[in-house]
Amino acid sequence: MTRSTRPSGSAPQPATPPPQAGEPQGTPHSLTPPPRRRLNWRVRFAVLALVWGFSFLFIKVGTQAFAPLQVALGRMVFGAAVLAVALVVKRERLPGRIRIWGHLAVSAVFLNTLPYSLFAYAELTISSSLAGICNATSPLFGMLLSLAALSDDRPTRRRVAGLVVGFGGVLVVLGAWRGFSGQDPAGTAMALGAAASYAVGWLYVRRTLADSPHSALSMSGGQLLLGSAQLLLLTGLFTSLPTRFAAVPLLAVLALGALGTGLAFLLQYGIVAEVGPTTGQMVTYFIPVIATVAGVTVLGEPLTWNTPAGALIVLLGAALTQLGPRRAREAAAPGTGDGGTRQS
Repeated sequence: MTRSTRPSGSAPQPATPPPQAGEPQGTPHSLTPPPRRRLNWRVRFAVLALVWGFSFLFIKVGTQAFAPLQVALGRMVFGAAVLAVALVVKRERLPGRIRIWGHLAVSAVFLNTLPYSLFAYAELTISSSLAGICNATSPLFGMLLSLAALSDDRPTRRRVAGLVVGFGGVLVVLGAWRGFSGQDPAGTAMALGAAASYAVGWLYVRRTLADSPHSALSMSGGQLLLGSAQLLLLTGLFTSLPTRFAAVPLLAVLALGALGTGLAFLLQYGIVAEVGPTTGQMVTYFIPVIATVAGVTVLGEPLTWNTPAGALIVLLGAALTQLGPRRAREAAAPGTGDGGTRQS
């Protein structure tokens, strides 16, 4: 991983080119311009937003048949498989230094193992729409951490206002004025914890792996392999083998890993290398919108006025925290959260 150039969550996100994310949704790296692609970057951007936005729906469907840790493990393994194929095709090697593998192991905890597991557990009791909106708070947590941990990152009134606005939007989403009725506090806390984990992971990456000579693909592949090993151990200790493999949930987990983690990283890597991190980071603002639409239309999740209103406020706050000097934006943008090997 090298300098973060990502939007979350999530996103993904995969390891970076930059969420993020995550989210998705994550590992950052030095970027070498990729060869010319046939698809316009705007088309790939739209596909990336859709994949990361639908990741929360895939998680929800996956938990209908598998334990949360099993969903997270499947996501990691299928995502790692996609990156392994890409490494073979591009004839790239995994990092060779022990020190780098040690840092990648820590990055995998905060950018993959912990947030993937927390989102899966959260969606046992909260909607996929709410999980997607919580994922959008990752830039807010990133800004908080950067203000506290980076001496060269001075707060500005606009960025502090962004934090206040963003977290105020979370209260609107949760319906704070009516006592958070209808929302599960534990599930919501886990989803917000996943978003915060992405921010911690990206800060750690900036501090330890920003100058790595390895490519984003190489670092991300190593990170997902380590995350797979971590989750394999946890899954073996705390879950039992499924008695059956229902087709739809299994396909959802496959899509979550292969598309929402593996393919999403490759898409984001190319987009960031082609048009830059600032434009690439904009995908962060589409993820909660797509997650909400998918949850309502496909899963029939209920929607009240405060959910989309609060989501817009959260995104406004996140956008405000990104305004200012370029260096400040880079420090505050740990990725989209879900999506990358953030994700997602």
